Amino acid sequence: MHRALAAIPVLAAVLAATAGCADVEGLQSDGDLGTVHAPRSLWQDIHPDPPDPGQQPGTAAPVPGLPKVSDKGKGMRGVDALAVVRADITAGTTQDGGTGRLVDPRAVQRLALCTQAVDGGPDCPVRPGVLHDLTGDGKDELITALDVDGRVSELRVYTARDDGSVDRILARRGVLEGVEVAAEHLAVREPTSNPKYVAVSDYVWDPGAGLMNLSQLTLDECPTPKETPLSWGRTRCAR
Repeated sequence: MHRALAAIPVLAAVLAATAGCADVEGLQSDGDLGTVHAPRSLWQDIHPDPPDPGQQPGTAAPVPGLPKVSDKGKGMRGVDALAVVRADITAGTTQDGGTGRLVDPRAVQRLALCTQAVDGGPDCPVRPGVLHDLTGDGKDELITALDVDGRVSELRVYTARDDGSVDRILARRGVLEGVEVAAEHLAVREPTSNPKYVAVSDYVWDPGAGLMNLSQLTLDECPTPKETPLSWGRTRCAR
């Protein structure tokens, strides 16, 4: 048999399989699959006001009222994490005038639960600080959070500058389903409207801007109930 003639039955079988709707009478129509429409923009004439100076949570900012870091070679290691959070929250609340743009208005009242103990006492809403080099300079940054209520938290990351001053390089309010660090990355996991997925915001050090900048936003599947993650790492998905 000629090779071209031998290939005809094979080609016919491939076309039938790819069509997915062939029978003995030939190809059949799947019907109207609908019309593809271009995206429709809503409220095109309404735009948010630009942020006032200092009203941008994603910008680096010096934390006022703190003593200089004595051992700058160790970064934030040895610095009183509770004192840093207290100074930052107080300054942010004053700066935003209680509007909540920079700090949840309830944060100051929550801080009042902290005692003078090293860890702030059993009712202190400030999480234990985590030290990790996020800037790649061999010095530790301080990662902590203030739990405003049983769900919302104020995540904060601080670094020590060469002159000993303390800068906030990340401020993030959200539902902290999980916080993970790896090398110079900090990932924040938050629930979405779909209980099967969590949103993962990946922040990396931006030396030009002097802060942790958002580099990637993705969706991740929720871990199975059998997983038992750490409190500051991957956790179960909220329902």
